[in-house]
Amino acid sequence: MYDVITVGSATVDVFADTKSKLIKIKTSSSEEDLIAYPSGSKILIKDLRFTIGGGGTNTAVSLSRLGHKVAYVGKIGKDENGKKVIELLKKEKVDFIGKLSDEMTGYSVILDSIEHDRTILTYKGANNNLNFSELDCKKMNTKWFYFSSMVSNSFKTLEKLAYFAEKNKINIAFNPSSYLARKGPAFLKKILKRTKILILNNEEANYIAGKGEIKEILKKLSKLGPEIVVVTHGKEEIGAFDKKSFYIIKPNKIKVIESTGAGDAFASSFLSGIIKKNDVEFALRMALANSESVITHPGAKNKLLTYNEILNKISKKPAKIKKFKR
Repeated sequence: MYDVITVGSATVDVFADTKSKLIKIKTSSSEEDLIAYPSGSKILIKDLRFTIGGGGTNTAVSLSRLGHKVAYVGKIGKDENGKKVIELLKKEKVDFIGKLSDEMTGYSVILDSIEHDRTILTYKGANNNLNFSELDCKKMNTKWFYFSSMVSNSFKTLEKLAYFAEKNKINIAFNPSSYLARKGPAFLKKILKRTKILILNNEEANYIAGKGEIKEILKKLSKLGPEIVVVTHGKEEIGAFDKKSFYIIKPNKIKVIESTGAGDAFASSFLSGIIKKNDVEFALRMALANSESVITHPGAKNKLLTYNEILNKISKKPAKIKKFKR
C-alpha cells in the first residue's frame, strides 16, 4: 500500500534568466506586478536551466524524500521529455502508475522577475487528457490522494477519483491552482466536500471564499467540507484552521532566489506532517521549513529536504505559532 498517490501535471521546465523590467499597475481595488520586455527586441538569456516540474511530480518527489511510499498519476508523452520525467521519478523512488500518451509531454518556460517572482508560460499537452478509464484502479491502494491542479478532461478524472476515494476510505489533500479556484466553489464542490486537507494561497482563497479577514476566509473554506484548511500569503502570515482552533505562523525573513515550487513544497510537507504526527503546528513548521529551503535555491526540486533535515532545521530555529480557539 502507498502512503500517498499524487495526481497532477508533469512538465519539462526551462528557466530563462533574462533582464526584465517590472511594471506595477495599481487601481482603486487591486495592484498587479507585470514583467515587461521591449516590443520588437531580441532579449539575451543570461542563464538557461532545464528541470522536471509540474505539481504532480514536485509533490511526489517531496513526499518521497520525506520518507513516504509514493506513486504518481498523470499523463506523460512517449517523447524524449516523457522519458526524462520517468527517469526522474525512478531516481526519486516514485512509482509511475499513470498513462503514457502519443501527445506531447507538458512544457513550461519560466521567466524570473527582478523581485524573484516568476511568470510561467505553460503548454499542458498530455496533462489535460487523463481519463479515468485509462487508470488501473487495482493500483490505487493508498492511504492518501494528493490532488494538484488538473484542467479539461483531467479535472473530470479528479472528480471521479474523489468518488473513488470516498468509496474506498482514502483521504484527500487538495491544492487547486488559480486555474481552478477562479471557477468558484460550485465548480469544485464535488472534490471539496470529500477533501480532508485544503491548501491554497491567498489569491486562490479569495476566488473561492471572497476577500476578508483571514479567520473569516478560513471558516468559509472549512464550511465547504475540508477538515483542515491552510492559506498561505507569500511573505505574509500563514493561517490554518482545523474546525477547533486557528493557527498563525509568520515566514522568516530570508533572501529569495527563485520561488517556483514553493507552494508544492509547502503543501506536500504539511500533508507529511499530518501523516506523521497528526499535529497542525508540527505540520506547519515542516511546511515552512521545506518551502523556505526551496525558495533559497533555483529549481522546484533541487533543495527539497529529507525528514531528518527538516527536523534538524526545526530544532535549531522553531517558527513561532499563535493559536486561537474558535
